Amino acid sequence: MDPLILASGECDLTETSVCAPEDVKELFEFRGVIFEIAGFSVTRTVVLITLVAIFIIALLFFGLRKKAVVPGKFQLMVEQIVLFVRDEVAVGIIGPEGIHYFPYLLALFLFILMGNIFEVTPFINFPITSRMAIPMFLALLTWVIFITAGLRRQGLAYVGHILWPPGVPVFLKPLVGIIEFFSIFFVRPFSLAVRLFANLVAGHVMLSLLLVTALVSMYAFADGEWLIGLFGFAWWALGLAIYLFEIIVILLQAYIFTLLSAVYIETSLHAEH
Repeated sequence: MDPLILASGECDLTETSVCAPEDVKELFEFRGVIFEIAGFSVTRTVVLITLVAIFIIALLFFGLRKKAVVPGKFQLMVEQIVLFVRDEVAVGIIGPEGIHYFPYLLALFLFILMGNIFEVTPFINFPITSRMAIPMFLALLTWVIFITAGLRRQGLAYVGHILWPPGVPVFLKPLVGIIEFFSIFFVRPFSLAVRLFANLVAGHVMLSLLLVTALVSMYAFADGEWLIGLFGFAWWALGLAIYLFEIIVILLQAYIFTLLSAVYIETSLHAEH
């Protein structure tokens, strides 16, 4: 069987058809510079982030610029997305004040959704949210917003309510306060980022392994190795099923990240929560 895939810089193709990378990070890092602008290196990841931004701007501009009495399918789709984030997430979770955070939540939802969709986009097959730096940046942005919202609304009492939580028995207040403090100020942004990152990495790796293994097995089938070839077709069918499942995961992860961001903002605005 002829060599099929080369995933690392050095590999003995006479011994194997699929070469594993030396470091698993190579599956998600695009360190090759495409070009440079004023000393700034533009990689494939940077290009994909730019494409996401351009697509979102175009989607909102062309979808909302005309207020037709009877909207077309495209306008209706865009309006439904916007209304869903506004009514069900921003206002639905935070309350009337949520309208002030609606632009951020909408941008957050669309950016994560489009970044996730690249996982199942032919010839790209790389979700930008599988780079830990991106989910962590978005999580830290949410962290800054809900901490700022809490301090603006409650002042130093915001921290006081965390360290000395109301409604908790006095002998438990110190313990619960310490747990809450570390949970809100340290754990929340990390867990928010890791949840998105881990789900997208797991899906990406699973799809890669299933479909590449199926393709290699089909090559074996062409070489007369019937049993291996039959397993290849089974792996291919399973890969397609996972592919459809990943589309659901893509939507859910964008929604969950945005929903939790709204929940964190809401708890910062209302001390009783």
